[in-house]
Amino acid sequence: MKKTVVAMLLVLMFVISACSNNPSNQNAGSGGNTAEPTEANQSEGTDAVKIGYVINTLNNPFFVSVKEAAEKEAEEVGADLSVVNANNDLATQLSGVEDLIQQGIDVLILDPVDSAGALPAIQAANDAGVKVITTGRMVDGADIITHLGYNEVKHGTEAGKFLADALGGSGKVVELQGVMGTSTAQERSQGFQEAMAEYPDIEILSSQSANFDRAEGLTVMENILQAHSEIDGVYAANDEMALGALQAIEGANREGIVIVGNDGTTDALEAIQAGRIVGTMAIYPNQYGEKAIQIALQVANGEQVDAMIELPSIFVSSDNVEEALAEVQK
Repeated sequence: MKKTVVAMLLVLMFVISACSNNPSNQNAGSGGNTAEPTEANQSEGTDAVKIGYVINTLNNPFFVSVKEAAEKEAEEVGADLSVVNANNDLATQLSGVEDLIQQGIDVLILDPVDSAGALPAIQAANDAGVKVITTGRMVDGADIITHLGYNEVKHGTEAGKFLADALGGSGKVVELQGVMGTSTAQERSQGFQEAMAEYPDIEILSSQSANFDRAEGLTVMENILQAHSEIDGVYAANDEMALGALQAIEGANREGIVIVGNDGTTDALEAIQAGRIVGTMAIYPNQYGEKAIQIALQVANGEQVDAMIELPSIFVSSDNVEEALAEVQK
């Protein structure tokens, strides 16, 4: 009898021991979830490349279109995109970069507020091990993977030559410059000045900055109109300033002034269509935003990319404005 009881006790102890060591029973009924994650929830939220995009301003329709195109492309390719508006302020730009670093981004796309002042933001990303791409405005001395942009000297040259030809090679013109602390503004002005040098019968009455802003373009142009009774043409380093100049010219009832811009925004293309300005150097913001995300993914995946990636551009006049509008409205 004793042997039978002992045997039963041993069996019972074995069963209890086996049950207590079975992982499937650990924490049972405690409300905790200690199950190993499945392949699906292991990848959820971790496989997507995290991209931070700091755009210099969203107060310009061109960059709003860039943002929208980047967001659309990121959604299509499954990337996790966070966009920050630097609002044309270096401190806001740096703060935005630091916030993105804290979010654990893999790649930073930076559209600098200022070509020199952006270095601290890039350095912060470098120190955190984040790969950096710059777009639009170049930053001298920056440690970046690649720069995505345009031949801005060519843009100024081609727009300037179109303006000169529209004036028959002679006349008095005005140049509205962008933010002169940026490479974009400097190079577009350089190209325009080089183009004008080929036309000795064209006089540049004034070259003034309106900071790539429509309201400033309006104000600067109003002052220039008051100072000069004879103006034949206006070259603006971006479409926002061109449209501001147009508003000033129409408000002053000055006729016959030929206006040329840069960027190829929808508003500018519609003004060309209506015959209110004659042309713009179009760089298609949708292509800009899409390509930035595509390059960021390549960089995140360790693929080799060129140190400088130039996007295509085309001068748009009444001859091809319908095609240009179809492109930006895709």
